[in-house]
Amino acid sequence: MMEKQIKMIALDLDGTLLNEQKAVTEHTREVLTAAIAQGVTVLVATGRPLAGVPAVLRQFPGIRYVVTANGARVVDQQKDKILYERLIKPEAAEKVLDIFAEYDTLREVFHNGKGYMNRVDKPDRFFENDLMKEYILTTRKPVRDLKETTWALPGGFDKVRAVFSCPQEREEAMQRMKSEKGLAVTSAIHNDIEVNLAGVNKGTALLALGERLGIWRDEIMACGDGMNDVEMISQAGLGVAMENGVEEVKRAADHITAANDDEGVAKAIEKFILK
Repeated sequence: MMEKQIKMIALDLDGTLLNEQKAVTEHTREVLTAAIAQGVTVLVATGRPLAGVPAVLRQFPGIRYVVTANGARVVDQQKDKILYERLIKPEAAEKVLDIFAEYDTLREVFHNGKGYMNRVDKPDRFFENDLMKEYILTTRKPVRDLKETTWALPGGFDKVRAVFSCPQEREEAMQRMKSEKGLAVTSAIHNDIEVNLAGVNKGTALLALGERLGIWRDEIMACGDGMNDVEMISQAGLGVAMENGVEEVKRAADHITAANDDEGVAKAIEKFILK
């Protein structure tokens, strides 16, 4: 593989930068700090809304930019400014919610960096991981009628998402969503569906930010593990897949690093940047 001078690193969170305890290890923090000290732009590129990014990363010295909601929004934290946004219109968001409501789902919309979800009984049925359940329940605002809430929120939506209790229902809904025009459909975990405006993905947003900063494709390294990372991994100059990643990400990658629970992000940065 050709030697690349990396000036920007984009890091997915769940399954990538965060370990299975939803934490960033001390060694990984040290590696991020060292990369930033070398002048590398380190940023988060996540499917989460801004409010769902852990405080340790929102407040991390030197991490200024955040790509959120699968690339629908890019935020400059230092200036509290939106640099880029591509939103779903309310009518389209409502149609997606109507389809999701036909199934046993936890449904949510992201609006202006915050998450809103429908109230559900027995949320355990949607999550195999208690930490993921805790993350969702503590970072979203539960509302009685999610569709009614979308009518009350001004402007468009970053993302619409559903988590399914039944794999067969999720597969059926996925096929239905893929037939809808004007939308980008992906997933972050095995039982969810994430919907953005057509053309929105982490890769497109990352390249747009890079162009704004004078950083080109070959100077960007991206790390990810899920289906919503495929475009970012394939569009970056150096795409790095986690060992725990889905096969589609691994096929798109230039390099496969260790798993998220084995500090794979830190190892990739040490290999390609701090060598």
